[in-house]
Amino acid sequence: MGHIEEALKLFEAMRNSGLELDIVPYTILIDGLCKVGHIKVAEELFHQLLNNGLKPDVYTYCIMINGLCKDGLLDEAYTFFGSMGKNDCSPDSCCYNVMIQGFLRNSYISKATQLLTEMVGKGFCADIFTVTLFIDLILHSNKSILL
Repeated sequence: MGHIEEALKLFEAMRNSGLELDIVPYTILIDGLCKVGHIKVAEELFHQLLNNGLKPDVYTYCIMINGLCKDGLLDEAYTFFGSMGKNDCSPDSCCYNVMIQGFLRNSYISKATQLLTEMVGKGFCADIFTVTLFIDLILHSNKSILL
């Protein structure tokens, strides 16, 4: 675990010292945990920030959704995506693209297409990575996909 273990210790020391932590240190630590594959610890930290009365921002959600998608936990990622509104946080283009990419990488084609339609309906655009994944899917598939 290395540096992440040190970061967790520092985070705990900051909390124990009486500092009122805002969303930033939580987000930084969640990002690091997701990047090294400690998704369950990242989820626990996400829930801790909610329990401490903090509201995750779109960036924190996007990091968490991306980590879950990369770990193949699409249902959990989609639950996080769907829960954003409960915390007064609306998904932005980045969140939509991350979720769609997760669906596509894990062969949830109909969900990806459905979410793409919803995203475009809300005025957002697919990024180059999402478009590339759809194009690759079309090129390497025997099926026709109507976008």
